Amino acid sequence: MAPTKNEQEDHHRDAAFNIALHGRSANVRPGLAAMRGKNSKAQEAAVNEYFRHWDNKKAAEETEEIRELRRAEYATLTRQYYNLVTDFYEYGWSSSFHFCRFAYGEPFLQAIARHEHYLALRMNLREGQRVLDVGCGVGGPAREIAKFAEVNIVGLNNNDYQIERANQYAIKERLAHKLTFTKGDFMQMHFESESFDAAYAIEATVHAPSLEGVYAEIYKVLKPGGTFAVYEWVMTDDYDNNNPEHRELRLGIEQGDGIANMVTASMAIKAIKAAGFDLEHAEDLSQRPDEIPWYYPIAGSFKYMSSIWDLATIARMTWWGRGLAHRFIGGFEKLGIFPKGSQKTGDSMAHAADCLVKAGQQKLFTPMFLMIGKKPLK
Repeated sequence: MAPTKNEQEDHHRDAAFNIALHGRSANVRPGLAAMRGKNSKAQEAAVNEYFRHWDNKKAAEETEEIRELRRAEYATLTRQYYNLVTDFYEYGWSSSFHFCRFAYGEPFLQAIARHEHYLALRMNLREGQRVLDVGCGVGGPAREIAKFAEVNIVGLNNNDYQIERANQYAIKERLAHKLTFTKGDFMQMHFESESFDAAYAIEATVHAPSLEGVYAEIYKVLKPGGTFAVYEWVMTDDYDNNNPEHRELRLGIEQGDGIANMVTASMAIKAIKAAGFDLEHAEDLSQRPDEIPWYYPIAGSFKYMSSIWDLATIARMTWWGRGLAHRFIGGFEKLGIFPKGSQKTGDSMAHAADCLVKAGQQKLFTPMFLMIGKKPLK
């Protein structure tokens, strides 16, 4: 695929929109409580700007021109997606926006943390290193890895609201001296060349219009000998783009998860090598012989629940939990308590969850394609 032209960054525009939409909601409790403070007109603008890429688009009718338009507008698409869904993620999941493997008897949040620890372990992080978190969300993994590995982390994010929340959490957990969160586009990084000892991305670079492009930017800012590790979202090589069901599942995942262009595992391997990395390891961790599948929480399955504290998380994902949420959010939207478009956003995420489960069961998709690359020494 030819390199995608990057959108022009406009931090002043984004900051002004963030204030208009979110106000001071970054300073209140996370989740649905934060949704009450949104500005309805700004929310409507975000909904329209995001969903114009998806409304009335069918997988069977999708053309390469449609996908190219999404790739060309990846930054706006991703930024508006997280303007819409961040509160939902914090309400229904945690402050670490990623999937994980589960061990028998392991509580949900413990499994999430272990997935982050495993990445830090495979990177061989050492105390005091300067590490880049590419697409840091609200900083959940950065906080955990900073504590686990005693490193200093710079989180890169193109969403102002998430940066505000990440800073709030860092202060609350007394980690502000080890964490820095900065605004930027991972396709055109503003950091000095060769300024990081290591870098990682946890289910974030899937938002890039070109994996080779974002990996090349990471390569540029790493010191020679530096390590890059990524949990990548990919369709597996069993995915057949000529299969209508496969295409429907892919498009459902992309729409509900703000993805401009998801590729296959073999394409991801090709991209990291083309960026210049020596690929030391590539593995789909979802294919490990785990007793519990990675998608069990979004399947709403109590069968694998290991802790009573996970009850609320799993219950929200059941058919009846989603139905209650649909009515609750819709009712509050009609009353003007939640901004317009909240129900549409929630429904899109629920559809994506169904597609993720089906694609996971059919082994067509993985959220944990682990690749570890090393920048060669000069």
